[in-house]
Amino acid sequence: MEYHEAANFLFDLRRYPSREGLDATRALCEQLGNPQDDLVCVQVAGSNGKGSTARMVERTLREAGFDVGLFTSPHLSDLRERVRIDGRKVTKAATVEYVEAVREHALAAAAEGDCPTFFEATTVLALWAFARAEVDVAVLEVGIGGRYDATSVVDPLASAVTSVTLEHTALLGDTVAEIARDKAQVAGRSPLVTAATDDALAAVRDEVAEVVTVGADGSEGDPPDVRATYEGREGLTGRVRLDGPDWSVDTRLSQLGAHQAENAGVAAVLVRQVADALDTPLPDHVLERGLAGAHWPGRFEVMERSPLTVLDGAHNPGSCETVAATLAEFDYDDLHLVVGAMSDKDHAGMADALPRADHVYTCRADVDRAESPEALARVFRAGDRAGAVHVGGNVSDALARAREAAGPDDAVLLTGSLYAVAEAREVWVRPEIPKRVTDLDEARAVLESADVTEAGVWRMRGKSVHRVVKTRVSPRQAQYLKEEMLSLGGECATSGLSTQDHEPVDVVLMGTLAQFKRLFGKLDDQPFGLRQVAERLRETLGIGVDPPQYPWESRTAVMGIINVTPDSFHDGGEYDALDEARARAEAMVDAGVDILDVGGESTRPGADPVPVDEEISRVVPLVEAVADLDTLVSVDTRKAAVARAALDAGADVINDVTGLDDPGMREVLAEYQPPTVVMHSIDAPVDPSVDVEYDDVVEDVVEQLRERVLLAEKAGLDRSRILVDPGLGFGKSKRENFELLSRLDEFHALGCPVLVGHSHKSMFSLVGEESGDAPSATVAASALAADRGADVVRVHDVPENVVAVRTAHALDPPWPPADSASETGPERSDDSSDE
Repeated sequence: MEYHEAANFLFDLRRYPSREGLDATRALCEQLGNPQDDLVCVQVAGSNGKGSTARMVERTLREAGFDVGLFTSPHLSDLRERVRIDGRKVTKAATVEYVEAVREHALAAAAEGDCPTFFEATTVLALWAFARAEVDVAVLEVGIGGRYDATSVVDPLASAVTSVTLEHTALLGDTVAEIARDKAQVAGRSPLVTAATDDALAAVRDEVAEVVTVGADGSEGDPPDVRATYEGREGLTGRVRLDGPDWSVDTRLSQLGAHQAENAGVAAVLVRQVADALDTPLPDHVLERGLAGAHWPGRFEVMERSPLTVLDGAHNPGSCETVAATLAEFDYDDLHLVVGAMSDKDHAGMADALPRADHVYTCRADVDRAESPEALARVFRAGDRAGAVHVGGNVSDALARAREAAGPDDAVLLTGSLYAVAEAREVWVRPEIPKRVTDLDEARAVLESADVTEAGVWRMRGKSVHRVVKTRVSPRQAQYLKEEMLSLGGECATSGLSTQDHEPVDVVLMGTLAQFKRLFGKLDDQPFGLRQVAERLRETLGIGVDPPQYPWESRTAVMGIINVTPDSFHDGGEYDALDEARARAEAMVDAGVDILDVGGESTRPGADPVPVDEEISRVVPLVEAVADLDTLVSVDTRKAAVARAALDAGADVINDVTGLDDPGMREVLAEYQPPTVVMHSIDAPVDPSVDVEYDDVVEDVVEQLRERVLLAEKAGLDRSRILVDPGLGFGKSKRENFELLSRLDEFHALGCPVLVGHSHKSMFSLVGEESGDAPSATVAASALAADRGADVVRVHDVPENVVAVRTAHALDPPWPPADSASETGPERSDDSSDE
């Protein structure tokens, strides 16, 4: 079974159950040996905020050292987003294995009229995947209610009800109290944690013996057990203080809004309950860092600062009111509101709750249940709810129109539905991956990676051995792209995945450069967001790019490593004396280095973390000593405080091996705007015991880096100054490291310069080199990396690797002549000595 067949099987399951109860879910679990029995679970229910809370719990537990599974819904663009293990999506291979294990059972149940639903099946997929990975804790976001939700097959160690409003009344009850009683059934072995108030709280107390309440200061009724105080916005973070009976936490959340303070309070109590039950220390700084590091796409997500551009999936009056309150914390001139909503929502109530906009652009998500733009426009024209109202079509075009009309001091808010947010978010995260296809085997691999059917692979493989690019677009955009490319004599293969609710699908475009140029010209005049697709593809294929601003844009730059650490795996301690390090730097500059990378903490396997003050004392003096050299100075650090001190001392570039894991690092980037290297890593320092499973190591790493790049963009960095590093040796096998090196050019799909750090890595033991001492293999790999499109190579031995890179570029040399004699014209080589 192929992945697209497995995913289609799940998508084809019914959306809503034909009966109440958990029997169908339990039967699926029993088919798999009851994986839920082996899990320590946290269950999070609620009307609003349960997804954000679940993410905070997951991130904080990981910060505390646990391996954590996270199940959430809905997904934005990929079914596998629902099931994550330590932040990584469940693999395609695992999804196929699961469907093969349950398919016959599901079909037999369907024949008897009791087929499991899509949500029930994906819930069990999560439980099976978590048990298979032997996670320490599984965090489950409840779908609807609590009593009969599929996630309630577990016996949770800790559980919560975030908030309660009128929702799903046909299923849960006609009053807030009835709905609260249903949700309260998630109560587990620890006291139930809740931010519910008034009648909802009273109903919860009727159902549950022990309750821990979380609320804001000054709220009506009895004082909450945990006070959650929102102290306002600082940049793109919200300052929050949590006060429990015998503990308190001050932190800043990446998720903005006063409502997130209560979500953080609920999450903090749940994490403390788990840590206590598992007898694990939970220092305050771990709780603070975990809450601060939680990100939840599509929930008041600031995508750009000028103009302020926000995506939020609010889809009812209460959540729209919350969005309005959060937006009010920002200063802006005009508001451009882009709205797309489902037909069964309270449109008038949502319009009343949202701030009055100067311009409203209505649109329709590519979903059958979506309301028409004309109907939404009538809502906003009534009652003076907006200034100018523009009737749009698809989400991408409406968003583009709003962004084009907005001034730099205006605000653009897209809201009304997570479906609309998912389509809008593709503007920033859509991959365009250039593919190197030189033979039929490579063509087959590219097509299969896009889940093209076997028949499609057979038909298309012989036609793709030329200019090929893979991207992800909406089904409607895919249809247009295919029709236009075929009309020009090119080819376009589309995914065989029958997505649910019209999620984006993968397409592979194949043609000559001239065909692509003509295609882009035709797309410029097409609707449905195709102009924006063309712009991104032009950039990906290098058609009409801006002149270079940095050395890595015109040629492969060489970054030389100077470690001032006593325990670095290669040159540790050798250059810890300032004078020697300065001499080493001067020698690198003389040899042609473009960037000096100063490191004060080792990330080798088993390395001990270095305190901030000690790392600063190692790094800053050397940065000051080499700042006058004719080269850029980079600092290799994962700590925001070290980065700040280094930039103040004269550093130009930040090299973060954790991909901005320290929440404070984004604040440093926002303030200083330095070029920044964002690396993909599973652990830093490296934990050799971690065995990471990939479907396709290159595409999986590209996808995981995409969100990290977005974090740097949100801090204000242009992608020309965000360098991505695939992280050779960090959570990859030796074979996978070579796969990354071989397909390095695919990382340009991120729209960023690509850095590769391969110097003296243990991967070269596969070619007979000694681990940690592989000069010959490093030089060879530098040449290969330059040939594969690396923009920067990071090495210890500069002279040899500068020559390797120049050799790789010899056919089209971007380098200055090595000596003056070469400027006089070509010379005849005398090769007689080689004969």
